[in-house]
Amino acid sequence: MSTEEAHVVSSKSHEFVVPKKCVKTPGDLAQWQKSEAYYEYLGFILALNGTVQGNALDAQCPQSQIISNVIQMLNKFDEWITEIPPTEQPQRFGNKSFRIWHERLQQNGVEELKQVLPEDLHRAILEIVQYLYESFGNPTRIDYGTGHEMAFLMFLCCMFKIGGFVDSDKVAVVTKVFNRYLELVRRLQLIYRMEPAGSHGVWSLDDYQFVPFIWGSAQLIGHPRIEPRHFVDQNIVEAYSKKYMFLGCIEFISKVKIGPFAEHSNQLWNVSAVSSWSKVNSGLIKMYQAEVLAKFPVIQHVFFGSLLPLTPMPQQCSRPIVTPNYKGTPINDKKPPPPALPQ
Repeated sequence: MSTEEAHVVSSKSHEFVVPKKCVKTPGDLAQWQKSEAYYEYLGFILALNGTVQGNALDAQCPQSQIISNVIQMLNKFDEWITEIPPTEQPQRFGNKSFRIWHERLQQNGVEELKQVLPEDLHRAILEIVQYLYESFGNPTRIDYGTGHEMAFLMFLCCMFKIGGFVDSDKVAVVTKVFNRYLELVRRLQLIYRMEPAGSHGVWSLDDYQFVPFIWGSAQLIGHPRIEPRHFVDQNIVEAYSKKYMFLGCIEFISKVKIGPFAEHSNQLWNVSAVSSWSKVNSGLIKMYQAEVLAKFPVIQHVFFGSLLPLTPMPQQCSRPIVTPNYKGTPINDKKPPPPALPQ
């Protein structure tokens, strides 16, 4: 979806539905990859990827009242963590208090969205609230992964489709809303010791997130000082983690993992060898298509409704968005990463 081209539905006449899981077997992935939902979702990622290039997290940008309302809602969700402290329990992962937090989310989600949206958009809540419920982790397994991140991104995409967010909000959706979401889910992960959902281990980018590396690398395209090789330098990370999403992700990883970076985050270490942020960015998009959007364990949990339907994309519209030539090999320039900048 380019938000300029996005079909904004009519809130008065559109028939909203409660979305459902539809990808039941690995064979259903082909239907997903040819669907309207797939093209809308990946197009949304790419539209915001293009818009956020060169925009730091603290840069001034237009933002509508609904942007502020969503941030206030996320702030409230964060306050609930303080009100629901972790239970004292023996096991290392999966604090049961997260289930209480998530139950409060499900009890209050509809009312919270009524505070976010103007009354003429309240009809859409029965559909978009399902994506919100799925955005923060699974209360049964007490885990969080790229599928939950994807649910929140689908929520943001739907906010554009119903006309809640407008075109001028695109930068703020990344730098203000999505970044606030990242701060919230990191706190959930730490406080409730959430398990990584289907973690790929050290060869993957991160135990929990993926898209902040895509949008974060876009932010750094054309930066006069910071090159990909610099993100393994602790001084650079500390100086710029509040300005650039990619470096914020590196800072968080360094807080929660011990040992040499090249060992606990090998794929990211490989990324530091790439010659430019534009190459990092395009490589990560291809990797996301192959390692997240084409994986049944992720897509089996996706919800489809009237806004993101599993119906086939019309043939004349279904152009290849990105050349899917990523084959599962690390993104690098076939050379070892250079040493970090001197201290």
